[in-house]
Amino acid sequence: MNLIRAELERLGARRFVQLMVVLLVLAFGVTAATTLASSHTPTAVELAEAQRQVASDRRAMELEHDRCLARDRGDVPRTADDFSYLPDDCSQLDPALREYQPVTADYLSGVFTFTRQAMPLLYFLVAFLMLFGFLVGASYIGADLNSGGVVNLLLWRPRRLTVLGAKLGTLLGAVLGLSLLASAAYLVTFWVIAQIAGYPGPTNAAFWASLGAVWGRGLVLVLLVTAGGFAIATIGRHTSAALGAVAAYLVLWELGGRIVLQILEVARHDQLMLVSYIGAWLAGEMSFWDNTPCPPYGSCTGNYTLTWGPALTVLLLLTSGLTAAAFAMFRRRDLT
Repeated sequence: MNLIRAELERLGARRFVQLMVVLLVLAFGVTAATTLASSHTPTAVELAEAQRQVASDRRAMELEHDRCLARDRGDVPRTADDFSYLPDDCSQLDPALREYQPVTADYLSGVFTFTRQAMPLLYFLVAFLMLFGFLVGASYIGADLNSGGVVNLLLWRPRRLTVLGAKLGTLLGAVLGLSLLASAAYLVTFWVIAQIAGYPGPTNAAFWASLGAVWGRGLVLVLLVTAGGFAIATIGRHTSAALGAVAAYLVLWELGGRIVLQILEVARHDQLMLVSYIGAWLAGEMSFWDNTPCPPYGSCTGNYTLTWGPALTVLLLLTSGLTAAAFAMFRRRDLT
């Protein structure tokens, strides 16, 4: 416990960590202030007009579905003059089965709606926390390795793996605690903004479950990225090693490799990109389009989906591999 407490004090005393916390609060404040300044509470007239538009849209959807069913029954024969599109499967037009239903917020202009914008705001927060975790994790161990701080610590506790494990565990615990506090304060603040200067929107169990699922997956992703930054900096013995490795990967593979794979017409090349797995894990699933395996003539959609299960497996294997390599190299390395 003394080692954990000492590492917490060292982590909190680092100026870079303090600077990143200040930037986190600043980004949070600017986003909240901008949202508050650009929103207003909808008037009764605005709400009534928006609700009228929603009712009209839903009625139009029901009429289109009824018309499709009438066509199948033969009540309304198809004619050459009927240019409107009706699918062969009328369930595609069933309002009850549609993925998205029109809501009042769709017709409120200049109004912050919590149910519509909470998810994008949460994605923004997760992205910032990922950057925060990676930079703090890399600098935390990188600076100690470069300055000789780890050597001094090993004189007090001469067990390399114990020391490195304590550093990693302390880092992950601190990042998780900060992420929990930041995300709770973040969402509560925007909920209050929606109450006093916006429109909360229709919140139900499904909405909160979806938001909570993204929030939970986002926290897991933040911890994985933090551990990855820590591991790469440990392997490279410097903070810049982690930054350089990520920059090289993004430029050479995510950008350059993607272009080469497209030129070579490699099928489903998005499955070879780490960004695809990060997006699939965070969102639950991601859909991609690739017509490379399709024949020149004939029907072929080319659509495929990457779900959260394989995405999590890839992310865990990558992070575990980097961490294991970092511990193995740290155990044998000459730190003097």
